[in-house]
Amino acid sequence: MTRNRPSPQAWIILVIGVLTQMAATIAIAGPAFLIPYMHTDLGFTLTQAGTVAAAPSFGLILTLIAWGAFADRYGERLAMTLGIALTAVFSAVAVLVVDSPIWMVIVIAASGAAAASVNSASGRVVMGWFPRHRRGLAMGIRQMSQPLGTSIAAVTIPPIAAAGGFPAYLWYVAAVSGALALICFALVRNPPPSVPTRTEVADPDGATDVLDASLPEPAADGNGSARPGATSAGEGEPSPTSAVNPYRSDSFLWRIHGVSALLVIPQFAFSTYGLIWLIANQGIHAGTAGAIVAAAQIIGAIGRMVVGGLSDRTSSRVGLMRVVAIAAVVSVVAIAVLSLTELPVVAAIVFILASAVSVADNGLAFASVAEAAGPRWSGKAMGAQNTGQFVMSALLGPGFGALVTAFGYPLSFGLIALAPLLSIGIIPRKDVDRIT
Repeated sequence: MTRNRPSPQAWIILVIGVLTQMAATIAIAGPAFLIPYMHTDLGFTLTQAGTVAAAPSFGLILTLIAWGAFADRYGERLAMTLGIALTAVFSAVAVLVVDSPIWMVIVIAASGAAAASVNSASGRVVMGWFPRHRRGLAMGIRQMSQPLGTSIAAVTIPPIAAAGGFPAYLWYVAAVSGALALICFALVRNPPPSVPTRTEVADPDGATDVLDASLPEPAADGNGSARPGATSAGEGEPSPTSAVNPYRSDSFLWRIHGVSALLVIPQFAFSTYGLIWLIANQGIHAGTAGAIVAAAQIIGAIGRMVVGGLSDRTSSRVGLMRVVAIAAVVSVVAIAVLSLTELPVVAAIVFILASAVSVADNGLAFASVAEAAGPRWSGKAMGAQNTGQFVMSALLGPGFGALVTAFGYPLSFGLIALAPLLSIGIIPRKDVDRIT
């Protein structure tokens, strides 16, 4: 494997991908921070306010795979620019219907559906610009954007709403998204086509197939974007490698999707119920508990980058994923044991570590999915990856609450530990790479 350095353009693309994903995260997660305002100032019932808050995520779930297919067909630049621009447009339109819960749900859901383009396309473009020995680090940095975007939303949205109400928040999202749309249009370039002469594909059973992909390299325009016919944008004649449906070639992608769905269970259990666990179970003051959760988010974001870099050094995404899964089992069991008594200092430390471990696989999984899917399928595959995680998180919200109500925190977290335990047996034995 050639150890070529990422180009300056690759780093520019990564920065834009992170910023655009942060803007999309603010649009999707933002309404949740306005539930108190919607209830007290707009007169929405808690059910109505909660429905508005969940609407962007619902729209996102419906369109993730479609946007991935769009990016595969027409390229990442158009997908990112169009999607984040539509997010700005729908956020501005929502100002006109701010007093209507029904129309707010519809328009805010449309905003989330548009923002879904970034989830698939920004990951796809980052994977396309970075060589394999730097993709883990790049995807780890890219995956930092979601917790960082949530943190920025938590800090900025309440004071903005206090000063100008819900319309001020909507204009804030429109301005940020609109600015990123202009940046994407001006600076994002589709990845140059990657046409290897031989691609070694290690299947989950350890066998290795060598696929002949010898094709003339398509010409690229002056901006580094592939002209029509380039495989990076899914156009023209595909290579023998990229023409194969990776979901039919082997079970690798299915297994990674399943592993990620299982590993996201402790992640969302901590992020959704961590605050109330620290307060109700460990007797920690609400303000201190909030600071602990915020610290966990930041450390988790850094952890994604560190683990991604380690996967580059070890040249194994799935091997490190197995280590993360084992660590997740240990950390969730530790939280379950701590739930039996009040040890606030120990609980805070373990919670931060457990939260960081629970998100450490995220970048690994997305890098593995993109590499195994290949250039003509990576958008759809990452869309499917995101869809599975969001669906699982939506089910976990009421599901874990019901477990705690019925059995209490110790047993509930004990049951949650079964998810990463099961994932260990599903993780493939070797990586599959259809890009390099």
